Amino acid sequence: MIDYDIARANMVESQVRPNSVTDRGLIDAMAAVPREAFLPRAVQALAYMDEDVTVAPAQDGQPARYMMQPMIFAQVVQLAEIQPGDLVLDVGCGLGYSSAVLARMADAVVALECDEDMAQTAADILVEQSVDNAAVVTGVLSEGYPSEGPYDAIMLNGAVSEVPQALLEQLKEGGRLVAIVGEGPLGRARLYKRHGDVFAEKTAFDATVAALPGFADTEPAFAF
Repeated sequence: MIDYDIARANMVESQVRPNSVTDRGLIDAMAAVPREAFLPRAVQALAYMDEDVTVAPAQDGQPARYMMQPMIFAQVVQLAEIQPGDLVLDVGCGLGYSSAVLARMADAVVALECDEDMAQTAADILVEQSVDNAAVVTGVLSEGYPSEGPYDAIMLNGAVSEVPQALLEQLKEGGRLVAIVGEGPLGRARLYKRHGDVFAEKTAFDATVAALPGFADTEPAFAF
């Protein structure tokens, strides 16, 4: 039988810390949030593997959905520089793991999911895990959730072909958006910061993760 507490501690020490993750709040959050609780029972044993884990198979023309591997997830979250007073939009929250981690670091999280059944499951798990500062909402991922914005930080939970301008415009002044842009081995983690109507862009590192649905035909961002 798997001891998930030991597996989680090993994940932090062998996958997170050695890969230039130094944000104390993030490390503490990943050490505390049980990844296995946010996965279907059939794949809970894979919760702490250094790979993306399937949370929902492809069906009815919809692509499969994944929980991002711990190492890349930690690096992307660190890139967002989450602060204790932040309002964060978590795009493509899946079953809620990313939102639970972000909720330990920020003041509040809006967890956006396009699949209504997945969103309901995420909401239920977050309640079970006593995460009371993350609210799950449904909508088109590429459109964000402007009614609750603007946001201090926006995180995209998977690879996208482009970052839509509509998402960048939901940032506060000085706000940050983090995303992995590209497909397969060509993915790059990027940080966007808002300065008035200008969005500065920085490429941080190479990353390979599964794609988020619904971003293939979006209007690309204009960054300078």
